Amino acid sequence: MNETAGDPTAPVTYASAGVDIEAGDRAVDLMKEWVRKAQRPESLGGLGGFAGLFDASALKRYERPLLASATDGVGTKVAIAQRMDVHDTIGRDLVAMVVDDLVVCGAEPLFMTDYICVGKVHPERVSAIVKGIAEGCVLAGCALVGGETAEHPGLLGPDEYDVAGAGTGVVEADRLLGADRIRSGDVVINMASSGLHSNGYSLVRKVFLERAGWSLDREVPEFGRTLGEELLEPTRIYSLDCLALARTTEVHAFSHVTGGGLAANLARVIPDGLHATVDRATWTPAPVFRATAELGAMERPEIEKALNMGVGMIAIVPGESADAALDTLADRGVEAWVAGEITERGERAEAVTMVGDHPA
Repeated sequence: MNETAGDPTAPVTYASAGVDIEAGDRAVDLMKEWVRKAQRPESLGGLGGFAGLFDASALKRYERPLLASATDGVGTKVAIAQRMDVHDTIGRDLVAMVVDDLVVCGAEPLFMTDYICVGKVHPERVSAIVKGIAEGCVLAGCALVGGETAEHPGLLGPDEYDVAGAGTGVVEADRLLGADRIRSGDVVINMASSGLHSNGYSLVRKVFLERAGWSLDREVPEFGRTLGEELLEPTRIYSLDCLALARTTEVHAFSHVTGGGLAANLARVIPDGLHATVDRATWTPAPVFRATAELGAMERPEIEKALNMGVGMIAIVPGESADAALDTLADRGVEAWVAGEITERGERAEAVTMVGDHPA
């Protein structure tokens, strides 16, 4: 209750303005357990300092260490978490969106920081979000060295929040991956996504919740679970898989398939003069992608530029390395397949061409 509502002369306090410092302190206490689990040997200090610390002397083993940085959020997928009142998975999405951008250049993720903005601090909810972030950091092999929880009453509703994060990684200069390594004759290897990941949710929410009028607790036989459970499936974290691949075989480039879809993200690493052809016939997207297209009466170009269509990460490797790459990924439990090839661009203006049709 607003203590000044009935008395305009009463002193204004921070609490009466909607900010609960005690609740924030309790949230910090609750999250400490999870942050402790997301550490590396180079992590220094503890939760509660003004800055996170990481022992950079670990970089001395590099001849020429290049630091890589990335920042991202989860987007409107948080609206699904809020409606379902399930908050311990969205943090894994956040970590995935950051570390899988870092690993594209071959960088090992070292540490992350997070930013959680809430309309009202619910300590258990904030702790659940941090739990997901910490679990994501463990899966990515990086440390969670700090973060910020900000209470913004009036800007966000009491049950609304948003999350963002930033990460830092390192790669040896002569092992930097990217477009300059790609050659004609290389092959395109697709790695399966865990589902929608964390892009296109404005579209997905409009299709399922508004246009089709489905409820989040609706059982969907094609999904084998409820709509809400499908939509909240955490984004796959590929960083350790990609690093293992780069250690065990020759890799020329990675591409993280996020907003814009497969073709647009793959095009970001294709150099001038070369061209990637990707054959849809090499994989069948999960049922959620077909359902989105059918319920939204969407044409293929529209859905392909919004969703990952079942591919979360791409590796470009020499043709002779394809079998070894697939074996490494299979050993790590990553479904992967050769989906295309790199050729000379010739007269074609575009960097990537999608051909064929997905199997029925």
